[in-house]
Amino acid sequence: MCGKFIGSIDQGTSSSRFLIFNKSGEIVASHQAEYQNDYPTPGWVQKCPDQILSSVTSSIESSVKNLINKGYSVSDIDAVGITNQRESTVAFCSETGEPLTDAIIWSDIRTSDIVARLAAKDSEKKVQPVCGLPLATYFSAVKMIWMLENVPAVQQAKEKGTLRFCNIDTWLIYKLTGKFVTDVTNASRTMLMDINTLKWSKENCDFFGIDPDFLPEIRSSSEVYGEIASGPLKGIPIAGDLGDQQAATVGQLCFSSGEAKNTYGTGCFMLFNTGETPIFSKNGLLTTVAYQLGPNEKPAYALEGSIAVAGSAIQWLRDKLGIINSAPEINVLAESVKDNGGVYFVTAFSGLFAPYWRDDARGCIVGLTQYANRGHIARATLESVCFQTKDILDAMNKDSGTELKVLRVDGGMTNSDLAMQIQSDILGIKVVRPQMHETTAFGAAIAAGLAVGFWKSKNDVMNQVNHTEFEPQITAQSRDSMIKGWKSAVEKSLNSVM
Repeated sequence: MCGKFIGSIDQGTSSSRFLIFNKSGEIVASHQAEYQNDYPTPGWVQKCPDQILSSVTSSIESSVKNLINKGYSVSDIDAVGITNQRESTVAFCSETGEPLTDAIIWSDIRTSDIVARLAAKDSEKKVQPVCGLPLATYFSAVKMIWMLENVPAVQQAKEKGTLRFCNIDTWLIYKLTGKFVTDVTNASRTMLMDINTLKWSKENCDFFGIDPDFLPEIRSSSEVYGEIASGPLKGIPIAGDLGDQQAATVGQLCFSSGEAKNTYGTGCFMLFNTGETPIFSKNGLLTTVAYQLGPNEKPAYALEGSIAVAGSAIQWLRDKLGIINSAPEINVLAESVKDNGGVYFVTAFSGLFAPYWRDDARGCIVGLTQYANRGHIARATLESVCFQTKDILDAMNKDSGTELKVLRVDGGMTNSDLAMQIQSDILGIKVVRPQMHETTAFGAAIAAGLAVGFWKSKNDVMNQVNHTEFEPQITAQSRDSMIKGWKSAVEKSLNSVM
């Protein structure tokens, strides 16, 4: 192929986007379609899969119009990559292609009782050594179990043999091309894939009671899965598929063992490239597939630590407390105070993820006195994400046996210089923010571009050399004092009275 562009579908927790990149990694057209998830009861987060699909198709249509208005043609697009919110789970009927119930979103915790039941069953801890993941509400298998136990339409489809379970990537590929496939990065988030063989694990499927015949075919992250059947992109192949955090890892060009990136979005996710051999964490981290850039390529593995609530905490300040009117206002408020004033905010709205894995943890603001004001709460909100990142990095350093020197960052929260300076101060290392802000979408574009020869190799991908660096500006004594206060606040979160 000799086109000019690669398209990228970026399907996130609260919006879908379609971006079109040139060979230099520059965006020539894009559009975003936002939507709201549904919260029918505390702890539940869900969304109609058709509405997710509609947000994708509308963003494609608007972005393509933008491209044409600039004098280009759709035929200039060689291929399309997909990156998606991971773990969110869809059940649909293979006969009709229609969803059987709402998708259960990754941060949903309705499966807490199922996880407790399975943990008692898995007394010998046999699940995690196979899939790299701990038993937690976060992952897809327990969401599938909940659907099987609570949704009659899912139960009926199982009996008929027409049930299909998948994540958002597969749902989009299926609806756009008719192919029922996923990639190794998304499959590695289900608790059902063997992390070594990259195949569905019979042992884990049996343990969770999920028939592998109901699951998609696992493919590499970079190959042609099928051609788009209709719409403005008709005939263009979908050739890349990466879970969002793995896509950001590729987009940050973390192709070497020992490199790490942290993405600050609705949640916060750090991936540490461990090379061709998976490292099984002893410190509460996940073992996951970072990418497999071609069916004949070896996979790269990663250690991952995730924070359930990052940017969504800022939305909470805006929508629930009314402390700010818009997300950027948090920086103005946080800069109005010199420090947190002894206030710590543990944003455990969905429990605490790595390295704690406590779904019974609850959000709490501690250290309030009459001295505290809105500025201290705003600063404590930014600091909460940075402290949780510190907890994860400490665990990664222990598991990998190396000390990370530089952290690459991306995502909405990184637009705040204050937040990134706080992050560097708390970590005690350099934080680097690339000029390329759309690293997640770019990662999916790279995967698709490599599959169709748009880029010949990883070395052929344009590296973004322009970046901003943040160096620590506080003393080790100040850092230790702040971390001590944070750990005390976490203890209160973990021992909340319900």
